[in-house]
Amino acid sequence: MMTGRLDGGAGAGPKIRVVIAKPGLDGHDRGAKVIARALRDAGMEVVYTGLRQTPEQIVEAALQEDADVIGLSILSGAHNHICPQVMRLLVERDLRDVLVVVGGIIPDADVPTLHALGITGIFLPGARMQDIVDFIRRHARTRTEAV
Repeated sequence: MMTGRLDGGAGAGPKIRVVIAKPGLDGHDRGAKVIARALRDAGMEVVYTGLRQTPEQIVEAALQEDADVIGLSILSGAHNHICPQVMRLLVERDLRDVLVVVGGIIPDADVPTLHALGITGIFLPGARMQDIVDFIRRHARTRTEAV
């Protein structure tokens, strides 16, 4: 169930497509909405899936939206449960080239585990918006626009 699409302004070339998801039972989505707006303002196409998404719903949204990036906002501490599921489902759906970034409350001790899963973009509270935008621009797959 998609709750909103935000299209960035006109730019040169194809837009990076980002699915922002709020997995698990955490109901605090202000940060996810702020990130979605910042990415849209940076010229990306953003789909915010809403609260309480399952890993299956998130990966299905990425497939349907032909996403280049999945952004997970996790404040509940469930990242060690949710992230492995999302990464496994991406492999199963042959979406290995979708960049996954995670923001939220991530203890330093858990960062190596997330890196081992293939999640290199980990953003903690206080991360600068421009750093997130720059990371996504540097690491998202290159898309060629059909003419």
